[in-house]
Amino acid sequence: MRTIEQPVGTHLAMEVHDLRKVFRKREGLRGKIREEWALKGVSFDVREGETYALLGPNGSGKSTLIRILSTLLLPDGGEVRMLGLRLPQDETKLRRLLGRVSVDAAFYKKLSARENLLYAAQLYGLEPRATETKAMEILERLGIESRRFGDPLEEMSRGMQQKIAITRALLINPPLLLLDEPTTGLDPKSRRDVQGFLEDLRAREGTTILLTTHDMAEAERLSDRIGFLAGGLLVAEGTAEALKAQAGTEDLEGAFIALTGEDMAKDEEETV
Repeated sequence: MRTIEQPVGTHLAMEVHDLRKVFRKREGLRGKIREEWALKGVSFDVREGETYALLGPNGSGKSTLIRILSTLLLPDGGEVRMLGLRLPQDETKLRRLLGRVSVDAAFYKKLSARENLLYAAQLYGLEPRATETKAMEILERLGIESRRFGDPLEEMSRGMQQKIAITRALLINPPLLLLDEPTTGLDPKSRRDVQGFLEDLRAREGTTILLTTHDMAEAERLSDRIGFLAGGLLVAEGTAEALKAQAGTEDLEGAFIALTGEDMAKDEEETV
């Protein structure tokens, strides 16, 4: 359950309607082209200042959805409006307003955290000195000591690299933050650091957050509403308590299994 009550606006920060995406793969060198639908018509909305979590197993379409919203993929159907702008028509404007953190964040590993962050700042046209000060403040709140700021990324742990990725996403103070499994693979302390920081960020800035995860406890702790994504479809959504009541279960995992017919834990074990 959420530990901090946050104000949620009445205006919509995100509107997704009938979003579809298909990947086409050829079977062999001269084989038939096979279509795999990652998203089969997903619709939902997120209000300003709200944290909305999409829960689903691997292969459910979570990452494809985030990549589309991040302007990294083009959809094959549907409509998306974020912050009053449309995709793909306004993607250039949106890129300057969105923060994105993925489970596989890319860096120049030979460069230091400082160099990576200042390079990102240059791409956004930010002033280097002010950016460095802001980056240090964010990293300290995430639990990284200032003395590590000059260390190469390749010498940092997975958890520390993910904290650098979060810092990079927040340099522009984005009103909308897209998080694709941001705590996957982190140790328990790093996971708590990141989750606590996200709660504090929303409390201070009123940031709208879309979170994809397969961590039930994380979704229940951070989100106002949760959507269950399975097989490229949004099969249910609501507060954690509403979903449990709808499924007649005492926990969110039981609700997910009851409403989607899929076992999240079994899927994870098979993909390790």
